[in-house]
Amino acid sequence: QVQLVESGGGSVQAGGSLRLSCAASRSPYSSYCMGWFRQAPGKEREGVAVIYTGGSRPSYADSVKGRFTISQDNAKNTLYLQMNSLKPEDTAMYYCAAKRCYYSDYAREPLSDDYNYWGQGTQVTVSS
Repeated sequence: QVQLVESGGGSVQAGGSLRLSCAASRSPYSSYCMGWFRQAPGKEREGVAVIYTGGSRPSYADSVKGRFTISQDNAKNTLYLQMNSLKPEDTAMYYCAAKRCYYSDYAREPLSDDYNYWGQGTQVTVSS
């Protein structure tokens, strides 16, 4: 089993920055995918950014490309999401997730939300 704990959320003004962290109890698998998802009130959960084993081949939602960066620290088993130039529409609960996956599956649908390990979420609020 893998336990995930998110942190780093908060309230900022438009144009500000935040860095979210996701601490994993252990390295999930030898081949895995980890990612960030978000859900705003009244909306369905959507994929934000996903990364493949070893921090390679990141994939981003079109709405955050150029503003968000996903990365990981292998030694600390920690996933990060650097969020710059935040907009009010980025306001949501952000969740960290992990699953065993292979590149072929990742390449076909990287932002799919069929993950089996989920954190409890961290709130991000961006004001105008």
